[in-house]
Amino acid sequence: VQLVESGGGSVQSGGSLRLSCAASGFTYSNYCMGWFRQAPGKEREGVATVCSDGTTPYADSVKGRFTISQDNAKNRMYLQMNSLKSEDTAMYYCAAARGWVLWRLRLNSAPYNYWGQGTQVTVSS
Repeated sequence: VQLVESGGGSVQSGGSLRLSCAASGFTYSNYCMGWFRQAPGKEREGVATVCSDGTTPYADSVKGRFTISQDNAKNRMYLQMNSLKSEDTAMYYCAAARGWVLWRLRLNSAPYNYWGQGTQVTVSS
């Protein structure tokens, strides 16, 4: 399984970015895929996930600003980030979990088996 992120960069506060995750070798009927982020000196946190049951949980801090989506035909997952804030600055990681993931754990990194290398997002105020 390989996950490759792209789309990060530097943007001013209030701007937008779209992250993309290209997945290969990941074929499970039950799964979750998601975006996590880690800022310097902070723990990795779940941003948004999309699971095979169609649910898309979001972290409270990004609700209404970020949108997760996937294109199964292209084996890609996206994160549209609008109204970016300086506190969104972090390394963003794409992750995938094989099998069923409990709802309460879907924004927790523990169930995720596969990780990309990350793409940096920097928001300047």
